[in-house]
Amino acid sequence: MLEQKIYEFVTNYGLIENGDKVVLGVSGGPDSICLLDILHKMRKNGWLQFEIFVAHVNHGLRENAKIDEEFVKHFCEQIKVPCFVKQVNVKEIAKSEKRGLEETGRKVRYAFFDEIQEKVGANKIAIAHNQNDHAETIIMNILRGTSTKGLIGIEKIKGRYIRPLLGTQRLEIEEYLRENQMVARHDESNDDNAYTRNKIRNIVLPYIQKEFNPNIVETLERLSSLAKEQEDYLNRQTELIYEKICISEKENEIILHLKKFNQLEKLVQKRVILYAIERLFGTTKGIEKIHMEDIVKLCHRNVGNKYLTPNKHVKVALQDKNLKITKMHTF
Repeated sequence: MLEQKIYEFVTNYGLIENGDKVVLGVSGGPDSICLLDILHKMRKNGWLQFEIFVAHVNHGLRENAKIDEEFVKHFCEQIKVPCFVKQVNVKEIAKSEKRGLEETGRKVRYAFFDEIQEKVGANKIAIAHNQNDHAETIIMNILRGTSTKGLIGIEKIKGRYIRPLLGTQRLEIEEYLRENQMVARHDESNDDNAYTRNKIRNIVLPYIQKEFNPNIVETLERLSSLAKEQEDYLNRQTELIYEKICISEKENEIILHLKKFNQLEKLVQKRVILYAIERLFGTTKGIEKIHMEDIVKLCHRNVGNKYLTPNKHVKVALQDKNLKITKMHTF
């Protein structure tokens, strides 16, 4: 029974606990409708005591977007769950901010989820990514050239975000809807193989399953778990080393002991730099391998007060025999 499976997944990993207030992003598609229904049943049957608030974004990109919106609102009315809706012209925002539609849509959705979380006083935000989404993300990361971190894929818990369906495959979700005679909305854009993720979903994964490994989704899940264990360990070690070589840390500036930094292994040096940048900005977006190589070379040469600017936001300089990382602008 899928309800029991998801309940065990949620409780084993502490995704939802008694007393939580959860904002659930619902598009109206099979994944989010399945998750909403099961979370509602968990409460109704007394398995867990928590509150649910639905957030739906109408991106204004599809002819059926208004129908999707009404569908979600009606579903929430039937099960008596509060529903918050936002209508946004994603195409206009993408054009003005010079971003792709997919990236802009994601940014708008998550901003709305954060807004509703604050409005209702929720402590968690649930996203309906499933195990197939997880596998697709790992393959995408591999194709782009990823580090160990990219092999983790989508995490079950990341800050206030939780993903209760990550232990559930798409076929199980579809079967649940059939068994319970439930309908969900279909996003036609998921059929358009012009998008990289859709190519992986509709062509690459089925081909691998047919020709190489029918259990590729589970295999990538195991790979993800191993990568997560290794990354967590390396993160803990990096933090300890950072604390030993950090001379000072301010809101816009971090100073590291250059001699101690140069005594570290190259791999550790790169991780310490990334860790410092993340502490300043909350992200390492825009920092690439070539930047890390240049910074390490600069430190080893230890010549004068030269500096590098990996992008317009971060300045890295040698000053008074120290390594100085300065926040120039926010990302």
